[in-house]
Amino acid sequence: MATVYLARDLRHERLIALKVLHPELAHALGPDRFLREIRTTARLQHPHILTLLDSGEAAGLLWYTMPYAEGETLRERLRREGELPFPRRCASFAIWPMPWPMPTRTGSCTGTSSLKT
Repeated sequence: MATVYLARDLRHERLIALKVLHPELAHALGPDRFLREIRTTARLQHPHILTLLDSGEAAGLLWYTMPYAEGETLRERLRREGELPFPRRCASFAIWPMPWPMPTRTGSCTGTSSLKT
């Protein structure tokens, strides 16, 4: 749905994560889901969730920025550790604004992620 880039905020001289909606998806499906993701992300307030810094449209592309958190990606961690234990698995899904994962009675975590392997 989108690609996340490492970018430099020139005004504040810092690294940021820049998420850009794929133009072919915006054209085919419309921008509504990505705009909901932006609004939801902007409302999140938690010490373990990165906040939205800015959002907008440039050259017909929708985008938003978040602080850059150095470290391994979820894909790298899964390759290194294999399946994550239940609490970590749910925490990994919680970084994606929609839909919210809900622990089930069996101890599994439901939800989706835009991570592609």
